[in-house]
Amino acid sequence: MLQEEAVLKILESRKKYVDAVVITGGEPTINRDLPMFLRKLKEKGFAVKLDTNGFYPQVLEESLPYVDYIALDVKTSLKKYTHLGAEDVAPLLRTIEILKTGDIEYEFRTTVVPGIVDREDIIAISELVNGAENFVLQQFNPEDTLDKTFRTVKPYSTETITGFSETMKNHVGMMTVRA
Repeated sequence: MLQEEAVLKILESRKKYVDAVVITGGEPTINRDLPMFLRKLKEKGFAVKLDTNGFYPQVLEESLPYVDYIALDVKTSLKKYTHLGAEDVAPLLRTIEILKTGDIEYEFRTTVVPGIVDREDIIAISELVNGAENFVLQQFNPEDTLDKTFRTVKPYSTETITGFSETMKNHVGMMTVRA
């Protein structure tokens, strides 16, 4: 694992080629020192995008002054989050509200994993994110997963995902499909 100063030194040495940094996971907001690191990136002139699952809203709020864009993964409907290990979705709800009412540009996104996200879940998610600026539906790639049990899951067709987007589009400002 790279130490903070080593990362900053590498980025600084590549400054003429790199002007933006994406902070992604695991889950970066689990680290309480994240806002301080983001501040250092901004002080060095980098644009910063943060990818998050939304379960650490306090760290997210402290990070907002140092972030240019946030992507929040909405994994599934609230009722299915327990299947993903979340006992309490209140932090996620708080993060959704922070983003919807704040000034930072953001997107909500859902990777459509068969068995985790179905048409009923899409309806529930559309109600959850109603009024959001940007929403993205992403194709699931079974080769791109850490859990080997998902490697045999057949992704939805592009047509199915496009149908899901039709359900979402009246609830959000901009609807994007990445299939």
